[in-house]
Amino acid sequence: MAEWTSIRKLKDGETTDDLFAFLTCKPNAVAEPIHPKAMPVMLTETDELDVWLNAPWSVAKEMQRPLADELLRMTQSD
Repeated sequence: MAEWTSIRKLKDGETTDDLFAFLTCKPNAVAEPIHPKAMPVMLTETDELDVWLNAPWSVAKEMQRPLADELLRMTQSD
């Protein structure tokens, strides 16, 4: 999260907003029936987080990949 001060809407004037972002990739076989365009990149190991936050883009970009199908399970809630 980052704070950003700007004028997004003239009627609101200058505001400071919390900004969030996430990286997406092509969907795996589990996510594709729900959203065929993309899914969030999901890091599952502690060392992946360190690489993502600290490695040069030439290394970190390799992490922009779908989660292995067997690591994702869809559930339904009422």
